[in-house]
Amino acid sequence: METEFQRVVVIGYGKAAGEILKYIADRQADYGYRLEFIEHEQHALSVTKKICEERGISFSVLPDKRELGGYLNEIQEKTLLVSASNNYLFPASLVERAEITIINFHNALLPDYPGRNAPSWVIYQGEKRTGITWHYVTAGVDEGNIIIQKTCGIGPDTKAYELTEQLMDLAFEGFTECFDAVLSEKAEARPQAFSPERRMYRSTEMPGEGFLDLQEEPEKIYRLLRSVDYGKTGVFPPLQTEVKGARAEVLRYRKVSPEKKKEEAGTLYLPLADGNLLKIKYRLL
Repeated sequence: METEFQRVVVIGYGKAAGEILKYIADRQADYGYRLEFIEHEQHALSVTKKICEERGISFSVLPDKRELGGYLNEIQEKTLLVSASNNYLFPASLVERAEITIINFHNALLPDYPGRNAPSWVIYQGEKRTGITWHYVTAGVDEGNIIIQKTCGIGPDTKAYELTEQLMDLAFEGFTECFDAVLSEKAEARPQAFSPERRMYRSTEMPGEGFLDLQEEPEKIYRLLRSVDYGKTGVFPPLQTEVKGARAEVLRYRKVSPEKKKEEAGTLYLPLADGNLLKIKYRLL
């Protein structure tokens, strides 16, 4: 197999980045490129660092945006940058260089839900399906031509962390399907069709503005709770609510059957359409 790319640089973190990094390493013998990994957002238990150590892959930690930008701008040879679960915004000066090609994994079906925390927003908006997009990176955020998309369903009880895991698996699957086409520069990418209503979701935004309104329909409340539920990773701060005129913080929630209802302090029960109850634990502030 042939490619003009002499160097492949992976930037990202987490499960998807790790699996993609291993796949690219396994394909080195086919193409002969030089491989390296950059961790921009540091994690205490870095899966990718261990992979690099085991396989002898060059590993760099560049948390400073200016330092990372300077490092990438020094690249001279024809290079493919693979952005996998990476929140660094590549500057236009880098994106527009002829010798550099950048592809990015986005955890939604572009052109819908561009920006950050897409799994949260699709759950909150009540979508039944979502998916992933691999696209070329341009100066506009999440605006580049689409290389491949993979879809999946969103169940009535799906939480943000569960959907994120599923999307990571799809990202790896999609990457392996398009990698050869990207390296040979024969990928049949298609432009995005932007709607006038298209909006960018920012890292500073939180579904429901972070407030759980107990006057809303229980199904919408349940969607909000699931949309911000990333387990122990702390993507979002706890939801706030108001109970009998007092400010409160949501501690946890779960769906229970009516026979499991117990009168407990700091507990609310809301009836759901499927006959179950939504149990919400809170503490007054």
